[in-house]
Amino acid sequence: MATIKEIATLAGVSRGTVDRVLNNRGGVSEATAKRVQEIADRLNYKPNRAGLILAARKKKIKIGVIVFEASNPFFDDVLAGVHAKAQELDGYNVSLLIRQVPFDELAQFNTMEELLAEGINGLMIAPYNSLYIAAEIDRFTDMGIPVVTTNSDILSKRIAYVGCNYFLSGQVAAGLVGRMTHGNDICVGVITGSVHVLCHTERIAGFMDIIKREYSHIQVTEPVENHDNDTESYEVVSQLLEKHPEVNVLFFTAGGVLGGCNAVLDHNRADSIQIFTYDCVPSTVELIRQNVICATICQNPFQQGYLPFHLLVHNLLEKQKPENELNYTDLSIKIKENL
Repeated sequence: MATIKEIATLAGVSRGTVDRVLNNRGGVSEATAKRVQEIADRLNYKPNRAGLILAARKKKIKIGVIVFEASNPFFDDVLAGVHAKAQELDGYNVSLLIRQVPFDELAQFNTMEELLAEGINGLMIAPYNSLYIAAEIDRFTDMGIPVVTTNSDILSKRIAYVGCNYFLSGQVAAGLVGRMTHGNDICVGVITGSVHVLCHTERIAGFMDIIKREYSHIQVTEPVENHDNDTESYEVVSQLLEKHPEVNVLFFTAGGVLGGCNAVLDHNRADSIQIFTYDCVPSTVELIRQNVICATICQNPFQQGYLPFHLLVHNLLEKQKPENELNYTDLSIKIKENL
């Protein structure tokens, strides 16, 4: 493994100069810094772990985490991944500032500003999909604060995304519906979290792509939003069933599943409606066991918390961009028999 001394010798500079270049401390001419960095890259230089710990202790790294509000239990598993990584980094002097916000552009923007004021060095965020939030992520990046998106992505200068391939997950859902329903009188009611969350809209896009190409006999209603809230989901599903009594399949693209399923039960439609969802939160598992939900597609939320935190700390300590910009988590289908 290459050392700072070897790099200094090859570059014809002092070890202190190499240290300043590799740790972005400034005070080195652009030409010298470029030469040192090229040599370090060629030798595949990696800082030793003891040095990383020492550097972290000096820096007192703060990582901001913004995910959606606690009404969606999916994010409990995401945060479990965050805390697991935090335990691994015990001794690195890395602190967490976790915020959970509603599906609201201004709330998320204000939270980003609050974390900025608290001096965060990096940000992990499940973004509200808007130009306003994208511009704020770009501003963070331009200020030297790396951003990793999780669960949902956004077109921005973020350094990486961790989450499922949501268009593909929508296609998988369509394949499930197509194979697990029978007859020509199939009508799917779509319940989504928010049209301002990219993973929700892309799941619908993937779903419709397969339905149109392979299951054109299946009818699909206009999506309704529940903002991952069980109370709101109960209301919108009740209204959907009253407006479209022909609906015999429900496709939930996000949270609010428990509230929506309770509406189905209260309308005495459990025997005539097949339900397909995402994620394996406890309430969804129980509804599968009760034969209320046919199948759910899981996307490894733990990894969606663990890996973004890892990528941010790695970037901040070693000054290296993630090897992969898109880090897709595995999809798995759960039915009653394999819970």
